[in-house]
Amino acid sequence: MTTPSTAVGDPLVVRTVAAGLDEVGSLLDLLPVDAPVTRLRRDEGLVGWGVAALIRTSGTARFSDADKWWSEITGRAEVHDAVNEPGTGPVAFGSFGFADEPGDSVLVVPQVVVGRRGDRARVTTVGVDQPTLAPAPLPDAPAGLSFADGSLNGEARMTVVADAVARINAGDPEKVVLARDLVATCVEPLDVRWALRKLARDYSMCWTFNVDGLFGATPEMLVRRERGLVTSRVPAGTIRRTGDEERDAAPAGTLARSSKDLEEHEYAVRSVADALEPHCSSMNVPEVPFVLHLPNVMHLATDVAGVVHDSATVSSLQLAEALHPSAAVGGTPTASAVALIAEIEGMARDRYAGPVGWMDAGGRRRVGHRAAFCAGQGQHRPPLRRLRNRRQLRPRGRAGRVPCEVRARARRVVLLDVRPVCAAGRTPGRQAGGCPCGCRRSRERRRCRPCRGCRGCAVPRPPGRSRSPR
Repeated sequence: MTTPSTAVGDPLVVRTVAAGLDEVGSLLDLLPVDAPVTRLRRDEGLVGWGVAALIRTSGTARFSDADKWWSEITGRAEVHDAVNEPGTGPVAFGSFGFADEPGDSVLVVPQVVVGRRGDRARVTTVGVDQPTLAPAPLPDAPAGLSFADGSLNGEARMTVVADAVARINAGDPEKVVLARDLVATCVEPLDVRWALRKLARDYSMCWTFNVDGLFGATPEMLVRRERGLVTSRVPAGTIRRTGDEERDAAPAGTLARSSKDLEEHEYAVRSVADALEPHCSSMNVPEVPFVLHLPNVMHLATDVAGVVHDSATVSSLQLAEALHPSAAVGGTPTASAVALIAEIEGMARDRYAGPVGWMDAGGRRRVGHRAAFCAGQGQHRPPLRRLRNRRQLRPRGRAGRVPCEVRARARRVVLLDVRPVCAAGRTPGRQAGGCPCGCRRSRERRRCRPCRGCRGCAVPRPPGRSRSPR
């Protein structure tokens, strides 16, 4: 199903001009409340606001319908590009559904896009006058936050994991990636700009994104295509870190030698290389991954690169469709893994773990693995965020390892909790409903067997009760 908000017959008038770095300042500071979109890392990238054109698609043709619409929009647009760099001229931000059903996909062309790359900045407008760039009012921190289980509670989630492990050990699939969700509820509507600023500050090595209510920070790059070269960063295989470089050296070495994590990583790299190979005249697939250090975890990562031989006929969205879902978000083999996810996961992923990013004539895509959805902001229901992260399972996986590792991954999106958070991702205090693994024990005074409370965390367990900072 396709729902365009702008008729293709209405050509867009697009203007891109250079801007001074002093004029632009910090990209996130420019974002207003009106439909903000972002994709940036270390204050370089793109931010935008307003809606000049938008399309929603769904089903098996969600990529092809969006690609056709984008081709028609750009083909009819009146473009005045004085910069002529990646990210100038017509730019669309997109977020696509993980599976054919349920959920929709969206591709939006902002009215204003501001970009920075190195020592150069530019401003693109679509159908509006050149704006005066000035910092927007700072967003307020959320108040009255509370957390609850999402689609499944802790006990049910562990049952699902055990079922998945049994299926894998039985021979099909070889690997499956399961997700879980949490619900964060606050008194007033959450200003997503506050979350984006915190993500960009705490996870500067990741790409911080926001498209149509889906926001997060991810180290993954599904596909980037520029000047005939296509690249994809594949992180798979994870270990928790403390934040202390000396203490993390030993776990990093353990991760790099782990047969379990190396095998898991090989599945993901192989799925990406196999998908890109038909479109590339030559490819570079490193034999040994590197260890990618993030604030809360370390990943095994590989940068797959290739020279595209059919760039004139294959678009970036077609490459994204060919790559998705990779083994890093679905499993191996793809068909049986995705079928198992739909059968036992117990929640609708919608656009979570689907391709998210931006594209222009050169085209780039990003994939978000840890993200939050905004929903329920009506008058009769408290505003909430649905937070999601994922866990990879393969033969000989153990269900008991899941709570701590998943919790560590979830810190990238469970940032809305303003109480202290330890390095393992556990939050002291009883306001969120007990131990992260779901056993309902108090986080302050008791330890459950799966996660051992806060043992091994860089931040010591606080004595007594913990209060939310005012």
